[in-house]
Amino acid sequence: MLTVALLQLAPEPTDYLTRGTKACRQAAAMGADIALFPEMWNVGYKSNGTPDFWGHYRSPGQWGDDEAPDLAPVWADLAISVDSDFVRQFQALARELDMAIAVTFLEDGPRNSVALIDRHGEIVLKYSKVHTVAASPHESSLVPGDEFPVATLDTRNGEVVVGAMICYDREFPESARALMLAGAELILTPNACDIEINRLSQFRARAFENMVAVAMANYAGPWMGHSVAYDGIAFTDDDSRDMLVVEAGEREGIYPAVFDLDALAEYRGQEIHGDSFRRPSAYGSLVYPAVREPFVRVDRDGRLPRR
Repeated sequence: MLTVALLQLAPEPTDYLTRGTKACRQAAAMGADIALFPEMWNVGYKSNGTPDFWGHYRSPGQWGDDEAPDLAPVWADLAISVDSDFVRQFQALARELDMAIAVTFLEDGPRNSVALIDRHGEIVLKYSKVHTVAASPHESSLVPGDEFPVATLDTRNGEVVVGAMICYDREFPESARALMLAGAELILTPNACDIEINRLSQFRARAFENMVAVAMANYAGPWMGHSVAYDGIAFTDDDSRDMLVVEAGEREGIYPAVFDLDALAEYRGQEIHGDSFRRPSAYGSLVYPAVREPFVRVDRDGRLPRR
């Protein structure tokens, strides 16, 4: 059994290191093997008083000058390195607690990143968000990642192959599929947006179609919350089953998600989803780089997102 603690925390106040440390200690006391933070925890996914970070999606020619703030200098001032004191203190905390920590931060670049620290204090995986929301002022200046790596994580309950996707990544089936093809058994998903029935159903589908366990930690608050986990086991010998492990409400809290990895391994060894009967030779259009109408969108500078 593996326990992932979903740290559903509010983005205020601003002392993210202290509050994050406290949350990790609570997670360890609850028996967690992994503590998972929401997206860009070191800044609470805020940009120091600049306009609403959700922004508005636009088609070419629809941006107004007052609607497209240039946040690149703001992000540059807030960004930290993977060798920063912020990350290093969570490395020390992971060693102390004998617990893995998936800590998120605005990384130099700037990039939207997560570092998975094992229980020995070593960073075994660093992932940067591939699908940045280029149509939003708050993400148009972020540098997207370019791969979906996985790592074998040593826990007190054995090894598990882990990957990560961040927020908007989960809205693309290719993200979870690439991680499944790389061997992921568990996908950690830091998040920072409203979670409603459609996104919950979508996230459940990522677990179902790839036969992987998925765990999402979101910020607490109105229209937010609903940190959730699905175990990836959609069927038993007799019937279909609910894959839901835990779903939080909107309130702040630590929500343990307990996964039976042995049961998942057995299921993955006999069911027909995942990579069993894919036909990649028919999927050429999936890597076609051009964007066709009606899907053309641009960033704040009027540019198509980089492919």
